[in-house]
Amino acid sequence: MKKLLLSLCAISLTACVPQKHATDIEIVQKPIIFDQQRKALTLQYMQERYGIEQDEPTINPTMVVVHWTVIPTLEKTFDAFNPAVLPSHRDGIKAGGALNVSSQFVIDRDGTIYQFLPETTMARHVIGLNYTAIGIENIADGKTLPMTDAQLDANAKLIQYLAAKYPIDYVIGHSEYQQFKGTELWKEKDDNYLTHKTDPDLAFMHKLRDRLSGLNLKPLPQSK
Repeated sequence: MKKLLLSLCAISLTACVPQKHATDIEIVQKPIIFDQQRKALTLQYMQERYGIEQDEPTINPTMVVVHWTVIPTLEKTFDAFNPAVLPSHRDGIKAGGALNVSSQFVIDRDGTIYQFLPETTMARHVIGLNYTAIGIENIADGKTLPMTDAQLDANAKLIQYLAAKYPIDYVIGHSEYQQFKGTELWKEKDDNYLTHKTDPDLAFMHKLRDRLSGLNLKPLPQSK
């Protein structure tokens, strides 16, 4: 019997060795605080910014938004996202409410993927679209810390993994979010609540979307 099994393995390795699927991925769990205060602030944000009233701060993902942190390390990024309340120095976005910024995923410079929040828990990372968007932050700033090849690979792999689980129609850079203003996806109630973003650079986004061509993503709305 043992010889027969060895012969079968030699003929067809796939019958004897576990195969990895395209969506297999290593994700390091590094959860930020999501206590009752953060839950309440998230529900408040959804109601005030989007007119969405729910018992739980969950999202139905149809979009992935790619960012860079400007913060130079993973640990400092964790420290920035971990508190529930937005720090007082964030003048540019404090009009949007007291909920602190965060993201579901952060990718370090070596391509290691960390998960800060569950995929379907809302994070504050993009104006107008948080209720339907999974955020991926990258430890980079586009200048002294440009996006790395390892981050490009990790973003592509993570998005392919997410697209196998959710109906992802769009993959955008943070700099492209205003192109959705005026579409049915845009839910921000304050027309004046906008920020100018440049992350990540468009060359990186072109490379990333080329890697994701098999997902049949929808084209971005044209800027008005």
